Amino acid sequence: MSLRPAIPVTAVGAAVALLLTGCTSTKSNGNAGGKDGGVQLVSEGVLKTCTHLPYPPFQSKKGGEVVGFDVDLVDLVAEELDVKQEIVNTPFEGIETGQDFNTNKCDLAAAGMTITPARDKVMDFSVPYFDATQALITRKGKPYKEFADLKGQKFGYQKATTGGEYAKKEAPKGVELVEFEDVGLLLAAVKSGQVAAGINDNGVLYDYVKQNPDTEVTAEFDTGEQYGLGFRTGNDALREKADAVIKAAKKDGRYDKIYKKWFGTAPKSK
Repeated sequence: MSLRPAIPVTAVGAAVALLLTGCTSTKSNGNAGGKDGGVQLVSEGVLKTCTHLPYPPFQSKKGGEVVGFDVDLVDLVAEELDVKQEIVNTPFEGIETGQDFNTNKCDLAAAGMTITPARDKVMDFSVPYFDATQALITRKGKPYKEFADLKGQKFGYQKATTGGEYAKKEAPKGVELVEFEDVGLLLAAVKSGQVAAGINDNGVLYDYVKQNPDTEVTAEFDTGEQYGLGFRTGNDALREKADAVIKAAKKDGRYDKIYKKWFGTAPKSK
């Protein structure tokens, strides 16, 4: 065992104080202010939301502003906290692995993100706020209605998504899987014929087909998925606040209003 020189008491005190300060700052750099000072935020007065653009109608950029279903929903949480929402566009991998929470990049994630056991290990989720399933999109008139029809063809999926996992599991031999960084690139590849078909969440694909009538959704796969807002593990105060807002919005009609704004119809009741 090697001997170390004695450290002055004043230096020890300063080191302990610095360590304690560091611990506090890694947890939070501010509070919500306004209505609920118990909720800790990365930056004071701002609710930072990690997402990955584009993913319409949940989030996309229009006229220099990020808009969408998820944006409007999280705005309700921000209003309850008396702060402004700030969108942080980041690769989806950083969101779903929990890395963006570990580096204090954001307070929560709203990215049309399905609640899965693997993701639940690296983050905490809100109550489910949206029911989704996987769907198949092709160019209009193409005979692709199930995976078996795609033998000998290229089939696209978005990286790090449940649609990609489903395609890897269900696609038979002879189907060439092609990965894309985001849904915009995937849909452009379907439209141009770079891939014969693509898979993604049904809400996103139906929105795209409305604007691109030369494409169509030819099949849905009942995967029983539900979206949740993601939070740093242990950030219970903010998660519980979001849960309360979502539940209240579903009761008082604000949720239905947002849903109809982006999907043109009221949500189906289970």
